[in-house]
Amino acid sequence: MKTFFLAIAFTLAINPTSTIDDKGRALAQKSKDNDKGYESEEVELEMILTNKQGQVSKRYMKSQTLEVATDGDKSMIEFNSPKDVKGTKTLTFTHRKGDDDQWLFLPSINRVKRISSSNKSGPFVGSEFSFEDLTSFEVEKYTHKFVEETTLDGINVAVVEQVPLYSGSGYSKRLVYMNVDKDYRFEKIEYFDRKGAKLKTLVYKDQKQHLEKYWRPNELEMINHQNGKKTSLKFTNHKFKTGLTESDFTQSSLRN
Repeated sequence: MKTFFLAIAFTLAINPTSTIDDKGRALAQKSKDNDKGYESEEVELEMILTNKQGQVSKRYMKSQTLEVATDGDKSMIEFNSPKDVKGTKTLTFTHRKGDDDQWLFLPSINRVKRISSSNKSGPFVGSEFSFEDLTSFEVEKYTHKFVEETTLDGINVAVVEQVPLYSGSGYSKRLVYMNVDKDYRFEKIEYFDRKGAKLKTLVYKDQKQHLEKYWRPNELEMINHQNGKKTSLKFTNHKFKTGLTESDFTQSSLRN
């Protein structure tokens, strides 16, 4: 890992046209490249919502994801319980450039609703995750600026500042902490609102490696610093290369 950083430093020294932003983008690309090739993925989730007073409610769902070689990933999330959200589904088409496509199926009215760009910064079914947070990470959707190398809870990390290039984002920027010793996997993301104030922090907990390559957290914790709420997502029964196809991710499949 040290060799990689020395190589970048050498490149910057001999090439005056290179900038510190080249390093930030290179790190982001490295993280993305290390996660390629999983083809498809399925996982069960428990969503734990905690309000400012410490009261807890839970929801259960399953998620399916399809890797798309020429664009961003496609994903489907379906709620299994409780009754008031059972059957609710979200379909997301992430794009490498431009606005993503998202739809929400509401079984109570048997209607598929398209999520507009202006609404993607809104909360996902009352959680501290937004619809925007459901999309896959795509290098082309951000500018990248290397900030520093430091330690986070004893982990060697590189910090990269990313500014969204797509319209309708609820964030002015985010700071991504990448583990330089573990395939540049994300360890933490700090989100800043449109006014530049710190809004939320996402922590990747208990990460495990699957198929000797793909790192996945057993828990994601999103803390909202402005309203005192938090949402945790706990993952179980991870499966990869499950044979999902494009036909499993259509507006028609939302109703099935």
